Amino acid sequence: MGKRFNAMLPEHEQFIKKQKLFFVASAPSEGHVNISPKGYDALRIFSPTEVAYLDLTGSGNETSAHLEENGRITFMFAAFEGSPLILRLYGTGRVIVPTMPEWNEWISHFELLPGARQIIKADIHAVSTSCGFGVPLFSFERERDTLLQSARKKGEETLHQYRKDKNSLSIDGLVTTLGKQYFAKTSSDSE
Repeated sequence: MGKRFNAMLPEHEQFIKKQKLFFVASAPSEGHVNISPKGYDALRIFSPTEVAYLDLTGSGNETSAHLEENGRITFMFAAFEGSPLILRLYGTGRVIVPTMPEWNEWISHFELLPGARQIIKADIHAVSTSCGFGVPLFSFERERDTLLQSARKKGEETLHQYRKDKNSLSIDGLVTTLGKQYFAKTSSDSE
């Protein structure tokens, strides 16, 4: 039987910290729902109602666009080893990019990984747990380094252009936080 909580309990935080993988879900008011798997040591818990993760450059940027539009975000953690459990965090998120004044404060909590493009911060208003009996058992082997190697190989200049080309709009045409910066710069350059 599932249980609901207003905030993370210490045992929830312990469970989250042990996970090697988590999922982030977001959706626009109309359009496509997005679910993204996240690895690396990228998630931090700041309080029973506040989390953030370091988001790396990828082929899309749906979460950012959805947070710009409505702020809704859900995190899911599942036990692939040990006792079964699924834990979800429901919240309201926002995006912090390197050009924002608060970036230096927030990035100090993370290892700055190659390709870091933004931090997703969420205020949690509900936590739920469920059995997870149907989740298969998997053993963790290691992190993939493909994404980090790709970012190192591209370098900052190429990554900047890649983000501008691939991370400015969602698949539904919504502008991301990075996109707002790129479009604002383009319009001020043409004035």
